[in-house]
Amino acid sequence: MENNQLVYIVEDDTSIRELEMYALKNANFSVVGFEEGTSFLKELDKKIPDIILLDIMLPQGDGLQLLSQIRNTAQYSNIPVIMVTAKTSEIDAVKGLDMGADDYIAKPFGVMELVSRVKAILRRTEKKAKPVLAYKNIELDEGRHTVLVNKNEVELTYKEYEILKHLIRNRGIVLSRDRLMEIVWGYNFEQGNRTVDVHIQSLRKKLGDAGEHIKTIRNVGYKVGD
Repeated sequence: MENNQLVYIVEDDTSIRELEMYALKNANFSVVGFEEGTSFLKELDKKIPDIILLDIMLPQGDGLQLLSQIRNTAQYSNIPVIMVTAKTSEIDAVKGLDMGADDYIAKPFGVMELVSRVKAILRRTEKKAKPVLAYKNIELDEGRHTVLVNKNEVELTYKEYEILKHLIRNRGIVLSRDRLMEIVWGYNFEQGNRTVDVHIQSLRKKLGDAGEHIKTIRNVGYKVGD
């Protein structure tokens, strides 16, 4: 049975990472594993998972630093996170909970316990349903972070997704390039207008015919709808 729920595992110990991936795949989850934080963050910018398993001890900075980055980045802040710790790291586990982790599990652990914890956290967070935004043949699911055009999924980067989301949310309203920089990137800079234009161009291309719904308002910005 196919499960659409996606799990990211950040664990530098290959044997533990493979065990976690094996257990979750057998429970019908989609799973991607990372041995360090850099590749994990790059993938996170492309696709948001339903839940993250995050080891506290990592070779390039610790898991608590990654957790802080996740919780302090608007587009990632609501992703459920389970910290994976050594039994001797109880203080770090408590720190993780204080910083916003949803749960922690101590090594060594049983695979049934791991799967059970993941399912429990997902049940808890899924109760907070997020809306599906739609405009004509575009559907944007905020809960699953997916975009459909004519019911077919379109792969967007996170910045493209955020631009489209805010344009649809504000349909009929022109969003200036400066405003898009502020709400999507969180800041503005001198080359910001060019950055927005490049992302809009890429977004339109990926949306295909639906890209024509994004209107350019000359010398101002962009909008979706009349």
